[in-house]
Amino acid sequence: MSDSRIRDVVVVGGGTAGWMAAAALSATMGDKLRIRLVESEQIGTVGVGEATIPAIRLFNGLCGIDENAFVRETQGTFKLGIDFVNWGRVGESYMHVFGQIGQSLDLIEFWQYWLRGREEGVAEDLGRYSFNEEAARLQRFGRVPRIPNTQLDGIAYAFHFDASLYAKFLRRAAEASGAKRIEGKIASVRRNGENGHVTAVVLENGEAIEGELFIDCSGFRGLLIEQELETGYEDWTHWLPCDRAVAVQTRNVAPPRPYTQSIAHPAGWQWRIPLQHRTGNGHVFSTAHMSEDEATQVLLDNLEGEPITDPRVIPFTTGMRKKAWNANVIALGLSSGFIEPLESTSIHLIQNGIARLISHFPDRNFAPANVETYNRRIAYDYERIRDFIILHYWANQRDEPFWTYLREMELPEVLRRKIDLFKETGRIFREQEELFVEVGWFQVLIGQNILPDTYHPLADALTKDELAGFLRDIRTIVAANAQKLPSHEEFITRTCAAAPPQGTGVTA
Repeated sequence: MSDSRIRDVVVVGGGTAGWMAAAALSATMGDKLRIRLVESEQIGTVGVGEATIPAIRLFNGLCGIDENAFVRETQGTFKLGIDFVNWGRVGESYMHVFGQIGQSLDLIEFWQYWLRGREEGVAEDLGRYSFNEEAARLQRFGRVPRIPNTQLDGIAYAFHFDASLYAKFLRRAAEASGAKRIEGKIASVRRNGENGHVTAVVLENGEAIEGELFIDCSGFRGLLIEQELETGYEDWTHWLPCDRAVAVQTRNVAPPRPYTQSIAHPAGWQWRIPLQHRTGNGHVFSTAHMSEDEATQVLLDNLEGEPITDPRVIPFTTGMRKKAWNANVIALGLSSGFIEPLESTSIHLIQNGIARLISHFPDRNFAPANVETYNRRIAYDYERIRDFIILHYWANQRDEPFWTYLREMELPEVLRRKIDLFKETGRIFREQEELFVEVGWFQVLIGQNILPDTYHPLADALTKDELAGFLRDIRTIVAANAQKLPSHEEFITRTCAAAPPQGTGVTA
């Protein structure tokens, strides 16, 4: 049997995607691969994706990263969920938090009992039964895997961090594991005349970087996957019409919140992401409904602190490559597709693509069935995240033309079926490996005033008094234990406080 194992991997582009790929591959396969990353200091990165979901803790663990060091080096803070403001009706808000809400009982989810309790007037707001939400509202945080002496899960968390500092942090980890960085701007690409595979990227100085597998992390331009291989792009603008973001950084005016904020505006929404040394802000909007100047002004009018950067406009088209893997090129990050960061999935999609790559790692034969399966799984991941994002827009009761269009548009069939099932029965089912679990869907639907016609009949097993006591006990436990946590600021100060960035005049 001939040896067809891949030995040479070339990562094209740095930034978060490139260095995540290099760090993960060097940590898991560094003894079997030569990993080189080509990037140019002349080419900037988008670098505004600073909020994450809990799965990133698995990635950091895979790379052997110490969590306190990571938070300290990236000026990070902790994230318990997202506060959605004005998404249902103007003036309303709700939280989509990580982790468990309440406690399942007798084969059905907690929220079925909550739905009955709401109908009978014995239930409080859904968030009162969430440890994460209680802690978030109190601006408290702690590493608590389980509430002591109960069956209730503890704190589930992710991070806010400076994406450019994260890339530098991962670069150090990758290079320590054997990955090599090559500085240079790519001038041309060489391909095999028979099968069309990329054989090398050629730098402006004439140096050819040869490889057997190429990972395209070149951002929106898709240097290999699109400019060279012409893979094609599936445009989802008809479902998600926002096509610009204007971003600006501000000084902190208060201790950082342990959650992201997403604030709906007349033609889009605004993010606030608190770090130790600054706050990241942005306004995602539709140019069909608002000009860049208007959108910039909306953002500047709704900042909490003094701007420390000039507003920067970032154009994008929501969608995905028709194939994330084409020939011997795999696209990661913005080169593979883009879904606006409403639920902080951008970095997760990089992580997910890397995990799928490791699972499907090829040899030089590039088995078509392996490539096709990878592409199918990646497409499924993108489409199900897309549907969850569409849900937020569709489930609104606002009057502006932008929001009316989204409420009245025809939905993807899979999403329509999921919503119909919930409205008719109160039930939600997670299919295959889709990212967002049932309790996440429930929080968004209920938070934006989409209520089911009924609840599961098993929720009637309790008497009204038993139901009230069940809900009250959970509420009491959650509230008491949230009060015991240190403040978010205190926890950071004690475990992972960062020094202020040098030369910026910004204080943490």
